[in-house]
Amino acid sequence: MREPAVQRENGPAQARPRTPALWRRYLPLLLTVLIFIYIFRRVPFSRFLEALQGADYVGFFSLMLPNSMFYFAWDTLVLAFLMRWFHGPLAYRDLMPVRAVSYVVSLMNTHVARGAMAFYLTRQLRAPFFQLASTVMFLWLVELTHLALWATGGMLAFPGLTPSKMYWVPVGYAVFWFIFLVYVRTDFAPWRAVTRPVGSLLGLKGRGRVRDWPIFRTFRQAPFKRYAQFVGLRAPMFLVSLIFHYYAVRTFGMELPLGQMIAFLPIIFMLASLPITVAHLGTTQAAWILFFNGYASESQLLAYSLASHLAFVLGRAVLGLVFLPRAYKDLVGPFQALRLPAASASEASR
Repeated sequence: MREPAVQRENGPAQARPRTPALWRRYLPLLLTVLIFIYIFRRVPFSRFLEALQGADYVGFFSLMLPNSMFYFAWDTLVLAFLMRWFHGPLAYRDLMPVRAVSYVVSLMNTHVARGAMAFYLTRQLRAPFFQLASTVMFLWLVELTHLALWATGGMLAFPGLTPSKMYWVPVGYAVFWFIFLVYVRTDFAPWRAVTRPVGSLLGLKGRGRVRDWPIFRTFRQAPFKRYAQFVGLRAPMFLVSLIFHYYAVRTFGMELPLGQMIAFLPIIFMLASLPITVAHLGTTQAAWILFFNGYASESQLLAYSLASHLAFVLGRAVLGLVFLPRAYKDLVGPFQALRLPAASASEASR
């Protein structure tokens, strides 16, 4: 039986893979080391060890492990909604392997993890790769925006506790989304007179307008209510994580105000999502110390932030290893049965 034809994508020709520059490969490691050197110049290592030894690990893990489980389950549910909105229904159980394994891959490279997710979904749905990559990029950008909204609410609620420079973060997000969506959805691009010659020099002339490339498909097609619905879907993940952290800090002998945690945890989570250090270490610990050093000792904050970060990351990694055989089979095995919706299937066959 002939395979259905797959829609050809317009966009830039795929370049041959290149070996990353040496500085790009080692910059995250260098930055991680420098951050920890700075931290341990402020926090004596002996006090850090004392804070680790004095923690209640039974209570700590009884909170952190359910946190990782809930995060994984709800994160997969959000992905299932995105697939249904923009591509076609996929069973929740079919999304669990790639969602879990992406956590493992993101320890090494978050961009590779997103690419692997897009490729997995491509094989499941038999849809063009860049259309799925568009939805994965939508997932990432709106997830960061969701955290920025929580952080903005917290900063406005506690203006005296927030460094003035932090207010540029929500302003930057607002400017980015305004320019990006106006261009992608309306093709309003006053800068085209400048970028057109640059595109010609890069060999992109004749490949159509950038906004029409499949990598921006989801952003073009998503009605604005989908952005709001996505933020609403992500909200329980932050609220549950906030509750777990609020009680987990007590296992390290700290009492942190709930209001300040609402204000600053989203910023910490945003920093943790940036792919600029090894396994997202360093930036998270520095942020905990910066925002909460008025409520607990720096040694306690460092010990808790390291323990909670590693427990969360390793908890998700264990889930990834559990689903790794299934994900590997789906990624490198034969194509799955066609799972496009009826309308899309008929269009593909035409």
